[in-house]
Amino acid sequence: MRPLDPRLLRYAGATRVTLATGALVTVLQTAAVVAFAWLVTRLVVRAIAGAPFPELSALFAWLVLVVVARGVLLWLAEAVSARGGATVVAQLREQLVDAFGRLGPQGLAGRSSADLTLVAGRGMDALDGYFAKYLPQLIGTAVAMPLLVLVIGWQDLTSGIILVLTLPLIPVFMVLVGWATQAAQKKQWAALSTLSRGFLDVVAGLPTLTLFGRQHRQEARIRRVSEEYRARTMTVLRMSFLSGFVLELAASLSVALIAVAIGLRLLGGSLDLSVGLFVLLLAPEAFLPLRNVGASYHAATEGMEAAAKAFEVLDAAQDAVPEAAAAADGDGLVFSEVVVSYDGIPVVGPFSGAVRPGTLAALSAPSGAGKSSLVAAALGFATCTGVISAGGRADAAGRREAIAWAGQRPGLRAGTIAENVALGETAPDTAPVAEALRAAAAPELDPALLVGAGGTGLSGGQAQRVAVARALYRLRARSCGVLILDEPTSALDADTERALVASLRAVAAEGVAVLVVSHREAVVAAADEVLELGGVLERDGVLERDGVSEHEGVHERDGVLERSGVLQNGGLSDVRH
Repeated sequence: MRPLDPRLLRYAGATRVTLATGALVTVLQTAAVVAFAWLVTRLVVRAIAGAPFPELSALFAWLVLVVVARGVLLWLAEAVSARGGATVVAQLREQLVDAFGRLGPQGLAGRSSADLTLVAGRGMDALDGYFAKYLPQLIGTAVAMPLLVLVIGWQDLTSGIILVLTLPLIPVFMVLVGWATQAAQKKQWAALSTLSRGFLDVVAGLPTLTLFGRQHRQEARIRRVSEEYRARTMTVLRMSFLSGFVLELAASLSVALIAVAIGLRLLGGSLDLSVGLFVLLLAPEAFLPLRNVGASYHAATEGMEAAAKAFEVLDAAQDAVPEAAAAADGDGLVFSEVVVSYDGIPVVGPFSGAVRPGTLAALSAPSGAGKSSLVAAALGFATCTGVISAGGRADAAGRREAIAWAGQRPGLRAGTIAENVALGETAPDTAPVAEALRAAAAPELDPALLVGAGGTGLSGGQAQRVAVARALYRLRARSCGVLILDEPTSALDADTERALVASLRAVAAEGVAVLVVSHREAVVAAADEVLELGGVLERDGVLERDGVSEHEGVHERDGVLERSGVLQNGGLSDVRH
């Protein structure tokens, strides 16, 4: 990442305000520095000349005011950078989360979830160092240093020339050290990413590892990756100290050159004391922003690396072709010649079917046939051709607004059941949560009950019903017209399944288009319509051809459906011998 990446201005508008305010404060600080040097020079020169005390006391009073002003401006600069940094980080994080939603699982398929979490979490927090330490010094280098060079050159041309010739040495050293530091920082970030992914994998697989007694074998791997991260971090710290020493040495030698030149000319009588002292006091201040930039660069490298990773995601989301908001004829959920593809390879379809408002439909197919892929396409999370509409909208964003959904995995977070049902609401209302739980056949669950990440503390069936309750809660709260449930009864007993199916029929009776992905007999029997992948629609024992594709090996013969050598009639299969 460059010292100031233009993409930061594009994705976080608060950066412009922070830069403008910081530049204004820096100009005032520079004026205070010049005033301080001038007042000290006047005091020393007049004291040597024997000026009376009242005259010196007036200068001293002005000097105290300037010192106080410098302190206030220093506090103001830190406050501006801290507040601006917090605002920019919040904007970037919001943009990043929005990009995750726009790209979806399909757009993020090539990126590690652990890396994305690391960037959005710790990475964005690390930008505080960039704004609190690095950016103010960068502004000082761009604003204060040229002003101080002009003032010094105006007072003493020789010192100004020496300053102009020696100042570029520091950026040269900064670039050389920066290259080495950037390479080390990339390795450190890679080690941290590896550690995060490895730790996440171990935690996710810990129950299985414990079951087979293999959990202790992962200790050596975690220890090795942690040690590598520690070593990378120490390398970055060593470079930080080394670069600080190099920059301090270069700045000190440059100031020493100016001081020697001033001393020789003072001894020779070719330079006035007031000019020499004034320039000598300002010279270190001219080098100070550059020295601080180099010293604070290392505190900002982690945040800069994280920002570069975040910009990659934001650029990808921006480069993605936006899907136009399109209206579709009719409400409910409609699939028209839909083919779902992954990495350009068709895996499902072509499929056509419709779930009308007020209808409970079941999408039935063998495991692995692509039922969940079809649902992902409806939600805009999988690439597909053809047309899918929900609630009268054919664009992905519009479909998501119209759909309440629960997947095969409950996806519960640590917190109360009420917080999981009313996901995203800071203060969920108890009554709608309890109603959603009742509708999900889970009236026995206490909304105030605490559960762990992934639904720890609940049985599989209970976690499943909480996920269904969440979908029903969204259905009511957002007035969605479509409800999609993916295998909602796979972990339920027969009685609970019947109760949930009855509740879903009541929801459909309210005018909602309900699609349940399931091959359970109770769900299929209760459905008004049964959609089968492959384009076969079965209702009351009647098979209707609807977009059946030849490549699937499906054709109809004498009223009997034949698929890959298996005769199916009325939902029963006879193996041909």
